[in-house]
Amino acid sequence: MLDIKILRSNPDRVRTTLTARGSDASAVDTILDLDARWRDAVTERDRLRGERRDRSKQIGRAKDPEARQAMIAEVAQIKEAMQAAEQSERGLSEARDAQIAALPNLLDERTPTGTGEHDNVVIETVGEPVTFDFEPKAHWDLGTDLGQIDFERGVKLAGSRFYVLRDDLARLQRGLIAWLLNFHQDGGYRELYLPFVCREDVLFGAGQLPKFRDNIYKDGNEDIWLVPTAEIPLTGFHSGEILDNDALPLSYTAYTPCFRREKMSHGRDVRGIKRGHQFDKVELYKLTHPDHSAAALEEMRVHVSRLCEALGLHYRVLQLCSADIGFGSQITYDFEAWAPGCQEWLEISSVSNCGDFQARRTGLRFRDPETRKPRWVHTLNGSGLGLPRTLICIMENNQQADGSIVVPEFLRPFVGKDVIRPV
Repeated sequence: MLDIKILRSNPDRVRTTLTARGSDASAVDTILDLDARWRDAVTERDRLRGERRDRSKQIGRAKDPEARQAMIAEVAQIKEAMQAAEQSERGLSEARDAQIAALPNLLDERTPTGTGEHDNVVIETVGEPVTFDFEPKAHWDLGTDLGQIDFERGVKLAGSRFYVLRDDLARLQRGLIAWLLNFHQDGGYRELYLPFVCREDVLFGAGQLPKFRDNIYKDGNEDIWLVPTAEIPLTGFHSGEILDNDALPLSYTAYTPCFRREKMSHGRDVRGIKRGHQFDKVELYKLTHPDHSAAALEEMRVHVSRLCEALGLHYRVLQLCSADIGFGSQITYDFEAWAPGCQEWLEISSVSNCGDFQARRTGLRFRDPETRKPRWVHTLNGSGLGLPRTLICIMENNQQADGSIVVPEFLRPFVGKDVIRPV
């Protein structure tokens, strides 16, 4: 959530961000109008409180009964006016804060301006694509020919955009999740096993609500929402706390399945398992001192780069432009790996610095060692990595001419074999 002080002191900065993101900048004027009216209501409330206090003192000193009754009636009128001012103040405050909560984060000055994903900037390409002496298959053909991706039964069980992994591919995915968690632990991230559901206030704190309400699965009777990403419970993990400065930075990793209701069109973009209503992801998360978050973002970027290299992927790193960056992010790097069967780059990670945006929404602070006063922490998040797209890249890059898949050596203990063949 943005600081109201920024909106008051530098509204043009917020307007510039909204315009760069492709949003309506007139929201700033609406908020400033509500804020001005709120401050007027507060001033009026305080004036009436003082007047009521003064009149109440005069009542105690009054000796004339008629004058006393007149003052009592006047105090009653002042009380009614004061209650009306208080009600107006609350209503204006709620309306203003709701408008602020709908505003996206301010952009880092390094975030390039653009109008869509075509304006994202490729800043690094690593490795070379695998060469084949045959026509590589896309994963949807590989998996079905192996008898280990079952689309029909996935749809039978849960509806469109669901699938079943069987046998070796199920073990490959399970092993990949375990390997990723181990990799992050070795890199200094503490593992958390989190609930796969959360409450509405946790989603709000992470910036998912109110904007993405229609994209999240919710229980019909209780305040229980399926997590769309582990970033949500990781953001809420320390909500409302004041951390000790010496505890920073905090680095966490967690695996969760992710659930999203997003509408999906038919066609190339949704074929196979690369986009569905349920998928697995291992998340990375950092809490840092504000002065150190820029360096922490680069550390996360290097960590994910090493991860991609350890997986043997041909990948590239993009810096997202203003129109393609996430709601809560100030600056974002996307990692895309090459899938030779699909013949496309697939996003497998997105690493972002959110500044104090989420901390303000969750009430998460640390105590400054110099002033001893609480300050907002900075939060950073990243995929480490997203499945099934990482699984797709492993399948397609390690396929053989006979349709089998060579299991990368580091995943063989999980799968229990060197090569995945038809069942």
